Amino acid sequence: MSGWGWPRIIAHRCGGALAPENTLAGLRIAALLGCRAVEFDVMLSADGEPLLIHDETLDRTAGRPGRVGALAAAELLATDVGRPFHPAFGGETIPRLDTALECCAALGLAVNLEIKPAAGVEQETGRVVGRHLAAFPTSRRPAVLLSSFSAAALDAASSASPDVPRAFLVGRFDAASLAHAVRMGCAALNLSRDDLDAVAVAAVHAAGLRCLVYTVNVPDEARRLFLLGVDGVFSDRPDLLLSASPTPNFG
Repeated sequence: MSGWGWPRIIAHRCGGALAPENTLAGLRIAALLGCRAVEFDVMLSADGEPLLIHDETLDRTAGRPGRVGALAAAELLATDVGRPFHPAFGGETIPRLDTALECCAALGLAVNLEIKPAAGVEQETGRVVGRHLAAFPTSRRPAVLLSSFSAAALDAASSASPDVPRAFLVGRFDAASLAHAVRMGCAALNLSRDDLDAVAVAAVHAAGLRCLVYTVNVPDEARRLFLLGVDGVFSDRPDLLLSASPTPNFG
């Protein structure tokens, strides 16, 4: 369960704020910046294909209407999510999970794969993601840490891919969430930076788990969190955090 490597700075939604989110362009930018790990979100199309997208609709990222869970993979895969971000990224489309994994392996990026199920399909989304990971050739698969706010999705993914470490994703630290993560056999508890203190981080570590924190975009805030003992941070501005390294207890 420790094979993920636990990089300290993780590019949020592939390339953070520097590229259209959840795209191959973001992965390439993260690698060029020197990131060793990325986070991305996976949701199912209407026909059950796991694709990289965060929202249940296309409005924000593609600038057009449509519910992800109601559209076939073929249409989603052809959806331009690059141009709404910036014309320079025109033609950048929603990628398949398998394509993103292949890209990460080629770029040497570890992956925090957040299972992001649409409402009502938590178990099915986790099961499909787990099966895809299990079927992906081990020699070509990057290091993967599964995470989700949905315990049902995590459990379903674990049943299909028991060898892949998992992280329970919650808003704020509390004892019940930590206990639930331990019961599920998770390797980490992923937490918001809001109101996080040294007592909470110590409790996570005392339970035998790692502590990853989102979303941290200012070097001074990252430095404060690393002094608290957190194991890694997700960032929309990995460029700023990486340029501030190395400093004590930071990079």
